[in-house]
Amino acid sequence: MAKTKMPIVMDMQPGEYWWCACGESAKQPFCDGSHETKKTGMQPLRVVIDSSKKVAWCGCKASGKKPFCDGTHTKL
Repeated sequence: MAKTKMPIVMDMQPGEYWWCACGESAKQPFCDGSHETKKTGMQPLRVVIDSSKKVAWCGCKASGKKPFCDGTHTKL
């Protein structure tokens, strides 16, 4: 799955996650290392979730509140 214009809403558990910033990962919204093999020049963003909660991850990669959706996809 490449980047999408819609947020990726997920129930998340506490832990460390690496959000894909380049949009090339097959494991969206998380990094699978594609930025290295495709030489995107981008790095994933480390996110720590402290408690169980629903998260709207940015799928369009254009949010002003990366890695979270801020509605920017509606303007693309």
